[in-house]
Amino acid sequence: MDFILDPPNGVSALWIGMGYEQALEVISDWGTPSVSGPYAHTSTVKIRVDYRSMDILAHLEDGETVTAIELWRFEEDSPDVRVLLEGADVFRTPAREVLRQQAERGRRVDESDPENPVIPEVTLAFTRETGQDVPRELDGLPMYFTSVLVAGVDYY
Repeated sequence: MDFILDPPNGVSALWIGMGYEQALEVISDWGTPSVSGPYAHTSTVKIRVDYRSMDILAHLEDGETVTAIELWRFEEDSPDVRVLLEGADVFRTPAREVLRQQAERGRRVDESDPENPVIPEVTLAFTRETGQDVPRELDGLPMYFTSVLVAGVDYY
């Protein structure tokens, strides 16, 4: 199964701006979803599903429409599940290579926080933060991303 990142529009069949019921239906195709929120302190609702080697979360910050989609890779990932950004598998291609490819496309890559780089113009954010025993680069950063977030253009 391939999940195609289409920043700032969404991921595969899950789109930014999609309503709650429709997002729940799409996510249900990938497994049994759980819903959290809203709470007294926030209207945010999160729809989450474990899909084989990933956690997939739809954030509905107004409680009604998808504002961001986040994918988290599990330590034991499934080889037949890929998350693709313009052909690059963001969880199996070295993080530096993914960012270099985006810079070559003329996108500004903000690495001011090396564990959490962002590409603001398309509202794409990555993290390398992990407590897992993973391959690391010489500077100590994990070699691969552990999550990616796609959001609408005004997210940051």
